[in-house]
Amino acid sequence: MTVTVATFYKFFTFPDYREQQVPLLNYCQTQGIKGTILLASEGINATLAGTENAIASVLDYLRSDPRLHDLDVKLSYAETPPFERLKVRLKKEIVTFGHPEVDPTQQVGQYVPPQGWNQLISDPEVVVIDTRNDYEVKIGTFTNARNPQTRSFREFPDYVKQHLDPQKQPKVAMFCTGGIRCEKATAYLLKQGFQEVYHLQGGILRYLAEIPPEESLWQGECFVFDERIAVEHGLEPGSYGMCSACGHPLSPAEQESPAYEPGIACPYCAESTAVIGNR
Repeated sequence: MTVTVATFYKFFTFPDYREQQVPLLNYCQTQGIKGTILLASEGINATLAGTENAIASVLDYLRSDPRLHDLDVKLSYAETPPFERLKVRLKKEIVTFGHPEVDPTQQVGQYVPPQGWNQLISDPEVVVIDTRNDYEVKIGTFTNARNPQTRSFREFPDYVKQHLDPQKQPKVAMFCTGGIRCEKATAYLLKQGFQEVYHLQGGILRYLAEIPPEESLWQGECFVFDERIAVEHGLEPGSYGMCSACGHPLSPAEQESPAYEPGIACPYCAESTAVIGNR
């Protein structure tokens, strides 16, 4: 049975988010949905999996709220369920950035659809930045994109302060998995005085879904936060696995490494695991 996977987010004023937790959890449970929903006063962020009809029902339920009538959803498909359970969590932020003064409902960068992205990032005057974490970037990224080498999104503002200058790099284009991190990243850059700030509409996932491989400037696979680990063009499941000990994604070559023992250790944690084991 093919599983439908729906990824979506929206920033909006959501003062009653706590009251919506239980009703939303209950409705998703009646539909047999698995996945994660994050609720905060700034909006909603979710990736859900279920049958096609179940996903459609949950989306109809959400869109019945006037604040979510225009909810933009990215759909992909998997042969096996990418989640084991359902979680509806209350958070301070739907994507943790640590700068409450940054409000994507007030200002964000210019959205660039996948069809216009190649032309933008091919402009030598445009600085292209991958806003994701280092382990995600290593799996795949766009040609000539900068890797901030962050371990968490909270570190991104420090990267901006140390490596970017609105006077020297007036044109900046950013991208992330589904688009949500760029909402805050572009809003932050605008507050720092950058004039031309762009972000990939729908993120890497929409680009991989809509741009043919022969026209693509994407290299590698795209990490996703579920049991598929990574996806390729057409949002087909990728070749990466994951170390259950440390959670690091593993390429096929790394899964063949002598340091990889399923459920025990991998090349990224073998040394620390051995140290712990010798205590």
